[in-house]
Amino acid sequence: MDTHPGLQEHISALADGELAAHELELAFAALDTDAGRQAWQAYRLIGEALRTGQDGVALSAGFEARLARRLAGEAAPAPAAVLATVAPAVEQLDIGIVPQR
Repeated sequence: MDTHPGLQEHISALADGELAAHELELAFAALDTDAGRQAWQAYRLIGEALRTGQDGVALSAGFEARLARRLAGEAAPAPAAVLATVAPAVEQLDIGIVPQR
């Protein structure tokens, strides 16, 4: 994944549903490259592993508790607000992604 670090951040934010609407075009341009697609795949797999807990990797003792404490200290975006911001821009791009509502 030798994508520019800033583009990786955009791809990561897109995968997390946290990308600002005005940054979508840059993120989708990055996804149009091999490195961008690799980054997307990696971030998607990371997110899936974190959501399901089925990553097949043995974590160190206390990792889950430490991660939970750190995440609890972060402000979570409201899903409806994220969807309201991102969905119209995604629909305008007409790239075959249909946001779930």
